[in-house]
Amino acid sequence: MPYNIDAVFQIAGIGIIVAMIHTILKQMGKEDFAHWVTLFGFGVVLFMVAMLIQDLFTTIKNVFLFRM
Repeated sequence: MPYNIDAVFQIAGIGIIVAMIHTILKQMGKEDFAHWVTLFGFGVVLFMVAMLIQDLFTTIKNVFLFRM
């Protein structure tokens, strides 16, 4: 059973990019924009995790109800 770790790398990549943008904006004195970027990044990651959990529950349902 191969494990798909693409989602982990995508979430980590988004986190790194958001952290860099947040730091740059904070250094420029645009703290309001920096917080909005962080909030937007959190929303994107939260949506990705929700989709993964939905796939997990669908797989669990299919296994226990013997559907394909």
